[in-house]
Amino acid sequence: MSISGAMSAALSGLRAAAQGSELVSNNIANALTPSYAQRSLATTTQANGLNGVRILGINRNVDAGLLADLRLAEAGQGNAQAPVDFLKKVEDLVGLAGDPDGLGGRLASFEAGLISAASRPDAVERLMGTVSDAAAVVRGITNASAAIQDARGDADRTIADQVEKLNTSLAQVQKLNGMIRGGISRDSGTAALEDQRQQVLSEISQIVPIRVMQRDFGDIAIYSEGGAVLLDITAAEIGFDRSPIVTAYQTIDTGTLSGLTLNDQPLRLSALGGGSLEAQFTVRDELGVTAQTQLDAFARDLVERFQDPGVDPTLGVGDAGLFTDSGAAFDPADEVGLATRLTLNAAVDPSQGGEVWRLRDGIGAASPGAVGDGSLLDALQTALTDPRIPASGNFGVSARGSLDLMSQFSGLLAADRASAEQTLSFASSRLSAVTEQQLAQGVDTDQELQNLLILEKAYAANARVIQAADDMLETLVRL
Repeated sequence: MSISGAMSAALSGLRAAAQGSELVSNNIANALTPSYAQRSLATTTQANGLNGVRILGINRNVDAGLLADLRLAEAGQGNAQAPVDFLKKVEDLVGLAGDPDGLGGRLASFEAGLISAASRPDAVERLMGTVSDAAAVVRGITNASAAIQDARGDADRTIADQVEKLNTSLAQVQKLNGMIRGGISRDSGTAALEDQRQQVLSEISQIVPIRVMQRDFGDIAIYSEGGAVLLDITAAEIGFDRSPIVTAYQTIDTGTLSGLTLNDQPLRLSALGGGSLEAQFTVRDELGVTAQTQLDAFARDLVERFQDPGVDPTLGVGDAGLFTDSGAAFDPADEVGLATRLTLNAAVDPSQGGEVWRLRDGIGAASPGAVGDGSLLDALQTALTDPRIPASGNFGVSARGSLDLMSQFSGLLAADRASAEQTLSFASSRLSAVTEQQLAQGVDTDQELQNLLILEKAYAANARVIQAADDMLETLVRL
């Protein structure tokens, strides 16, 4: 090898060692940066008989299979979280057995009030207390119904936000594809752009589980697990119409709430299923509707128990009983939303101009009766506790009293919540395991420091070669 060849080889070694040191430094600095992929220098020997080392480029070291698993795990976590949050909220509103602030506790207080008033029907304070207990039952039911619809409305707004985020992210990936393609054509580094793209893909995968397909010149295409084309050269446009308000009467089945579109064409939810977006639809269109249906069915059972003229002889056919549908008698054809419209009959409510003695003497009584007659109060208590088969709802065909029916409602909610929590626990464990594997393949600072020592020695060795070659040239010049 000639002296000039030795110097050329050593200079190329210096360049490689310097660039390698820069990569090591960057790796260590970004060891905790999300979506950062460890870099390494790709080198080879010089071609065509030349001496030294040739830098091919920078490798961005990523396990594509593990990254795909991580995205699916993130989607699964997002899909499992929202149902748990919703069911916990409804369960807290309805209350567990023995909870004095729950619906079961309020019903128990109402029953105790009826028993107390029946033992002293002449005691106005006991009648007032029982009316107050009945009003508390109404408030508990209407508050729970309002909270369910608020949760459905929140889900609808979250869907709109996630669709907007999804469209924005897809457009960002399309733009990054173009920048990476341009970088490759100019033979410039694209690792930082690929890191940025990976971060955006991670955000997308939490909303919708995706599969990423590599294309030529660094491009990628994105497909949902359900088969929808989200990006292939150009980004798709997901459509959704947010509802300004969500009520018990609005469902996707009746067309009063929006579904999804893909490039202005109707899209099945299953095509984008598996992530947090589907979870919000589950809350809005399944869990929320089911909870409202069950609460309406319970409210119907409660209203019908006290609307019966056989319980209160002062009522005529079609008259409202102690509990009413916005002040009117309940119509079985109008059950949807009853829990929202439930009110206490104004005839017994002093706050609405009524008189508490009508609880003792009858809703339709024109004047007070015998103050010592507690027979109607006994009948009301019996109506509350008598077993009867629910006319609607998913309560089975067994006859139950009102308190037992509420206990069953609470039990069904608890079972659904426990099942949802089990699903969430599995999803969280899976995400934790995959994340741990991903971190294990990230930047190993100990290994990077070892690499730095090797590069330092290589740099020093190449520098000594250059110094030796320079000394030899000086010797030749002096000859």
